[in-house]
Amino acid sequence: MVTDFKTLISLCEDELTSREYAAVHHGRIKAEWENLTKWMTLHNYKDFSKSIGFQYCDETLGTHIFVDRLTHSEQIRLRAVRMLTSYQKDGDFEFRTPRVERNFYGNIGNDMCLYLSYLRNVQHLSESTIRNKEQYLYEFFCYLQKHRLTLDNLSIEIMEDFFVSMNYSLASRHNCGSTLRIYFRYAYDNGITGKDSSVFVLADNYKHHCKIPTTYEEDEIRSIIAAVERSSATGKRDYLILLLAAEYGWRSGDIVNFRFNQIDWDKNIIRFSQHKTDIPVEYPLLSSVGNAIIDYLKHGRPITDAEEIIVSAESAKKGRPLSPPTIHSIVTKYMRKANIKNWKNKKHGAHSLRHSLATNLLKKNVSIPIISTVLGHQNTETTKAYLKVDIEKLRQCPLSVPKISSKHYKAGRCEE
Repeated sequence: MVTDFKTLISLCEDELTSREYAAVHHGRIKAEWENLTKWMTLHNYKDFSKSIGFQYCDETLGTHIFVDRLTHSEQIRLRAVRMLTSYQKDGDFEFRTPRVERNFYGNIGNDMCLYLSYLRNVQHLSESTIRNKEQYLYEFFCYLQKHRLTLDNLSIEIMEDFFVSMNYSLASRHNCGSTLRIYFRYAYDNGITGKDSSVFVLADNYKHHCKIPTTYEEDEIRSIIAAVERSSATGKRDYLILLLAAEYGWRSGDIVNFRFNQIDWDKNIIRFSQHKTDIPVEYPLLSSVGNAIIDYLKHGRPITDAEEIIVSAESAKKGRPLSPPTIHSIVTKYMRKANIKNWKNKKHGAHSLRHSLATNLLKKNVSIPIISTVLGHQNTETTKAYLKVDIEKLRQCPLSVPKISSKHYKAGRCEE
């Protein structure tokens, strides 16, 4: 861990440059680091640490996590300091400044922390999955503390009261219920509780709930792709990512796992087994995609031994494969740049481009079995979900209302 303040600042400045931060934003971040330097000199601090960074934020901002009352300049100060603390800890800037600080304590909290460590070190779950589970566990932990309950006090009524108090959406209720159900089984199996409380988490029937896929029109997709500045190395990479998501409908997991051995250049074919389902799929190597791959390999891809084609350009992770959340951030970035209408209120990751591909194929009268093959679905029932957003086809489905000829009705009024 780098503790020398000047060295840490130098490393983080290199990172800003490699990520191609705009000059104005780069300058504001650097100015905040200079203010921090003066404060550290005043307090005779030579080495930097997380506690020192948070002390500075608490003294100058009254917080070291994001709160709505912060002005724009204060948000930049907070971001600048947390860039240093996160880079010092992980060699990378944290994805976003957290709004909450989760502190587990006491016997229940310690047991939950051990469970999260078990998920990380034994189950080898991804950090994004662990953060998701941590959020729900912490919300339940706070509920237990507020009501002075333990895991052995639980009942159906208590669990339902918790869910009502959180006012979750149906999806969040489902995810939280799944997280708690698995944790309760773990607690029982490991002797933390004397009974299996997972039976108190009722089923929510979430999978049978009707969901409408988020989609974008073809001209919006073109605008998103056109928003990429393809002269830079990062732009060449991002352009390829958007093409894979928009032209093939690939999931984020398939994009980050895209490898050289999956391309048959002689036959112009891409073959692989989907990361999510392990179902083998085959795609024609479109000229637009093939040219984007070649351009990226020649002029954008860092020198690396990675088998994955698409890798990070950031100095701390240069040459290493990307993570799925990064793909989501990249797609979101260009939706913003393209000024896509109402994108913030819709789903806006790579999966929305997958939904859009399916829907736009339907509008062109491509059959469900063919779309199912393109998307790599196991059966066409999954693909039929996209019929819900094909408004023109739905207009052809309603039956006309038959004329009422019953003697009990006349001129729309019931006879007495």
